[in-house]
Amino acid sequence: MAISLDGLSSGLDTTSLITQLMMVAAQPQTLLKAQVTTTNTELTAFQGLNSRLATLADAATAAAKPTSLDLYSATSSTTGLSVAVGAGASAGELQVVVSALAQSQIGVSAAMAAWPSPSTITIVGHSGTPLEISPASNSIDDVVSAINGSTAGVSAIKVASGVDGSGNQLYRIQFSSTTTGADSAFSVYQGTASDVSGGTATNVLTAPGSAVIRTAQDASIKLFAGTTAEQVITSSTNTFTDLLPGVSVTASAVSADPVSIAVTRDDKKISAVASGLVDSVNSAFVLIAAQTSVSTSTDANGVTTTKAGVFSGDSTIRDIRQQALDAVGLPINGHSPSEYGISVDRTGTVVFDADKFAAALAADPTTTMAAIQTVATRLAASSTAASDKYDGTLTNRITGDQTQLRSLGDQISAWDTRLAIRKSTLEQTYSQMEVMLSNLKAQSSALSSQLASLSTSTTTTG
Repeated sequence: MAISLDGLSSGLDTTSLITQLMMVAAQPQTLLKAQVTTTNTELTAFQGLNSRLATLADAATAAAKPTSLDLYSATSSTTGLSVAVGAGASAGELQVVVSALAQSQIGVSAAMAAWPSPSTITIVGHSGTPLEISPASNSIDDVVSAINGSTAGVSAIKVASGVDGSGNQLYRIQFSSTTTGADSAFSVYQGTASDVSGGTATNVLTAPGSAVIRTAQDASIKLFAGTTAEQVITSSTNTFTDLLPGVSVTASAVSADPVSIAVTRDDKKISAVASGLVDSVNSAFVLIAAQTSVSTSTDANGVTTTKAGVFSGDSTIRDIRQQALDAVGLPINGHSPSEYGISVDRTGTVVFDADKFAAALAADPTTTMAAIQTVATRLAASSTAASDKYDGTLTNRITGDQTQLRSLGDQISAWDTRLAIRKSTLEQTYSQMEVMLSNLKAQSSALSSQLASLSTSTTTTG
């Protein structure tokens, strides 16, 4: 480490001199850092546009699918029957009568202080296959815990049920199937599976003092009720899937009179798809406009500076914008998209006319929906070409900028080392200079003293 002898002998501000020399030496690195700033600004702009185009590509690809505009809504004439519409639905109407709701089985044992010995429990479900359960002991808590930890599909809970003549606390065990429907029915036996098959096991739910509180049952509905075509449909839950193509209904109440279900094309949802495409295009256009515009600024000295946007003059960006405009603006089978409510105004903004679209959809739904899907297909192709994560044009630009930034970072790091060496060299050089000047001054002072001594000696001798 060089010792600072700032101006000790020379009177020079060597620290300032070194700083100024280092500023000159660092000019190449300063230019590199400025290039990093510029490239980062460009990279951020490209990434922002790429993200918006990727969003557009996803929306357009989804809208271009053959069934993307097969959108329907459904209504029910009662709150006791809700309707959900999914893929594959079509317009239609149906009347149903809800005859029964699905329910689970619930039963309670007789009151007891402890489970009878032996403690083995066997539960037989609808399939008829017995499942043996062995509690840790005959205590009610252990029995409940063992049942709840089994795969029998039955849950258990103890319910306080008074005390016996000796003052012992009594409990009933409530058994409930964990699912609904007729197949959730079960029997509980005190004994092994062999005891059950041999007929010697005790049926806990039919023993004296016990009861079946609720039986397991399927939900059921009637179609074409009161006619020779009457049909009963059952479900283990209260939901009936694909009652109509792509339509499911869920019952929450029994109905004596027929309930009407109506499925109609949902023009609002279809319009929202078309409007969403336009919004996604304009979102990209807004960003392009912001990054293309020229800005001016005035400094404290009144000097005005003009700066072009990052995208200004960029042919890649121009091509991307023009391809999007062509996708929404070029004719479709000889018809302008404006006939379906999509147009481009004088400012280059894509405009969606909801009223015009609704009128076209009502007049000719097939042609109108086909036109929207054509626009979506075009947009999907153009936006994917730009934003594809592997070979999109913008993706390649982003990758190029990232590569350049890594290279610039390496060069700047190399300059840090080079400049550190240069500064150390300058500090050593000026330090050595100060030492040399100090030595020269000392020698000069000694010689002057010797000369003065000689001159005095000569005068005295004369």
